[in-house]
Amino acid sequence: MATAEQLKSLIRAHFSDDTERFYSLVLQVAAHEARQGHTAAAHDIKDIADKERKRNFKSLIKFPQELSGLVLKEESDVPLSSMVISKELENRILRIISEYRNQNKLKAHGLNHRRKILLIGPPGVGKTMTAKVLANKLKLPLFTVQVDRLVTKFMGETSAKLRQIFDLIQKEHGIYLFDEFDAIGGKRSQDNDVGEMRRVLNSFLQFIEQDTSDSLIIGASNNPDLLDYALYRRFDDILYYSNPQPNSRKNLLKNLLGTFLGTKIAWTKVLSESEGLSHADLTNACRDSIKEVILSDIKKVNTDLLLKNILEKNNTHRN
Repeated sequence: MATAEQLKSLIRAHFSDDTERFYSLVLQVAAHEARQGHTAAAHDIKDIADKERKRNFKSLIKFPQELSGLVLKEESDVPLSSMVISKELENRILRIISEYRNQNKLKAHGLNHRRKILLIGPPGVGKTMTAKVLANKLKLPLFTVQVDRLVTKFMGETSAKLRQIFDLIQKEHGIYLFDEFDAIGGKRSQDNDVGEMRRVLNSFLQFIEQDTSDSLIIGASNNPDLLDYALYRRFDDILYYSNPQPNSRKNLLKNLLGTFLGTKIAWTKVLSESEGLSHADLTNACRDSIKEVILSDIKKVNTDLLLKNILEKNNTHRN
């Protein structure tokens, strides 16, 4: 049973509409019950609190109504095994996870875990998927900030909205992905730059440098040449992505096609024609191949069918 002091604190938090304080106190009550050996009750209390908190999350985002959809929240179930990346890149992602899980050990020695990460690479190579993997492995909600929408639709108010986003980062623990990051991270020296965008970039540099939250901040960019040099030293780690290499492409195609894959595939030809395609391109080519098998008399995905859909993706890029 909760102590008298805990009950009084809960009542005060409820009537003062201090949602975060109320949630914190509920977790304290759950922890108290667990220490008393009432594990089932503790689990039920925490489960109720978590469900209500998720249901009422929209009320925590204090953006004006016209900014609805600027920050998108999701729970991720994407495993690391779903990514086709180099061993080196996988190890660097695992290092971020390990440091986060052991942050207290690092802080005890005056060190901070990697928390501000910049992901660089062409479209469709796994940058967004990396954020989802981190969210899944660390059991944190993923918040995707629609940077292009923020900038193009609200010129003049962007810096103020950025401040609100960083207030949310401080308040709501999670992983924050700034997608299309170069929309606000462009070089300040560019000839076509305008004063407003220089102020936006300066604001972002200031906010990210001052941020001391426990949230992970991830910037994803397709165009590293456009990024301002000052951004790089604000991040704890920079991960570079590229299109999958031959062995990775073969493994990816096998995994995606699964039981639909035929037994006699001309892999040399397939891997040659798929050169330069991204993870997303190959995923779409496999999905199209599986659809054709389902909707036709073809029993398995053969070389001709797979090549047809791979070449279709290649032609799309050439055009």
